[in-house]
Amino acid sequence: MTPRIVPTGDATAILPAGDHHSPVKVFGNEAIRNTFDDLCLQQAINSRVAPGVTDVVLNPDAHCGYGAPIGCVLASPTHIYPGPVGFDIKCSMSLLQTDLPESAVADKKTRRELIHAISRRIPTGAGKGSRHVPAGRKVDEKIGAAAMIEGGSKDVLDSIGVPSQWVDRCEDAFHVGHDDSSEALRTRLEVLRSNKMFSGFRAKVEQLGSYGGGNHFGECEIVEVSDEEDSRHACEVFGLEDRKVAFLSHCGSRGVGHRLASGQFKALEEKFDAWGVPYPGNDKQLVYAPLGTAEADAYLDDMAMGANFATVNHLLINALVLEAFQEVIPGTTGRLVYFISHNIARKEVVGNRMCYVHRKGATRAFPAGHHALSGTPFEETGHPILLPGNPQAGSSIMVALPGAEASCYSVNHGAGRVLGRKRAIRELDQMQVDASFDAADILTNCRRYPKDEAPAAYKDFDEVLKSVETAGLAKEVARLRARFVIKDGGPADD
Repeated sequence: MTPRIVPTGDATAILPAGDHHSPVKVFGNEAIRNTFDDLCLQQAINSRVAPGVTDVVLNPDAHCGYGAPIGCVLASPTHIYPGPVGFDIKCSMSLLQTDLPESAVADKKTRRELIHAISRRIPTGAGKGSRHVPAGRKVDEKIGAAAMIEGGSKDVLDSIGVPSQWVDRCEDAFHVGHDDSSEALRTRLEVLRSNKMFSGFRAKVEQLGSYGGGNHFGECEIVEVSDEEDSRHACEVFGLEDRKVAFLSHCGSRGVGHRLASGQFKALEEKFDAWGVPYPGNDKQLVYAPLGTAEADAYLDDMAMGANFATVNHLLINALVLEAFQEVIPGTTGRLVYFISHNIARKEVVGNRMCYVHRKGATRAFPAGHHALSGTPFEETGHPILLPGNPQAGSSIMVALPGAEASCYSVNHGAGRVLGRKRAIRELDQMQVDASFDAADILTNCRRYPKDEAPAAYKDFDEVLKSVETAGLAKEVARLRARFVIKDGGPADD
């Protein structure tokens, strides 16, 4: 039977999941709802009826993924699910604000020099690490292990030349193990390495300070702050400066996270097969572990290590980007605006109980006054939500509204794919893709921009944002306009 969405408002709907389960909550206007194919909807239903799951949310950028849709939220007080986190543990966004006026990057020659300076420091693509670039940070096994165990600790950041004060601008600067200690992570990593369960450890930790392939990128941006008084106040708190240069990054835990996630999927599938446990929706990617079991503890430890690596990876990338700007434009200063994940499971209160909120291609959205923001710079405004669109439509900075409670305090993580990678490569015209970047005066480091990452492969970003605002989840406070893009044509990490 074809899954059927039932509209409940201009940008809200439900997806029935059977007589004994509350429906999936759907956020998106009619145009966006028409982009959800049957497989995406069936994956959402499979996720909702899986053991221990109390809530599933489908965001406007949703599209089919592994097991659970990309662009969904899953909450459970009793179970942990690797699928609704994904292979690229803690894939995230970060934004660096510089003091440069937009005129500083108007000249194409300057922008090309900046691309070269960044590319000398930050490798791109699957398997690429610091040894592939001449000016990147050299990371050894000791630093890599410390990053996995400690996350953004002062010792780790000092060892790789990252300003330690940037941790105050992180959604989570570090993650702990299943028993709320970092010692659990140290023990778990020792087990993995001593039992040869972490192949290629050195090569993978050397990827610290690198972009992946596929949809990962770095973009030089011009900040456009909204004219609304509330939006301008929020941007002042965030440290965003109108008409100045910023840099937006999208990447995650690289080979470290992929290796940890792959190991967990394999281990849990073996347990399911040995015990004869049925897979939810007959989908192996929806394996799970009840909280409190050894299997759940192992996953939580591995997820935390991958998340810590992703955190340090982003912080190092921003430090390297700032160095590159300083090489080309001496005297440039910069500060981290925010770092926020969209592939993670976090302990949060949903309704009146503590749950693991799994966000797979979904972004946390705590509004002003949320208890979790108490004592942070964002308690009176809500934290920044960093949403990439595409280089030509721009990217968005939003803040959550009180209505975000309906979506488990979550919004989308970007525009979301409307064409699969193979279809985009097959159907899009390379000359037209490249010409569109020339027409927009957006430089790239690619001889040919990857067709599977072309703007036409993604949903209409303005419709996505309109859905979020109409549903009362969040509002835009600034738009980012790209001046150049760092990409790679290799396979995606997520």
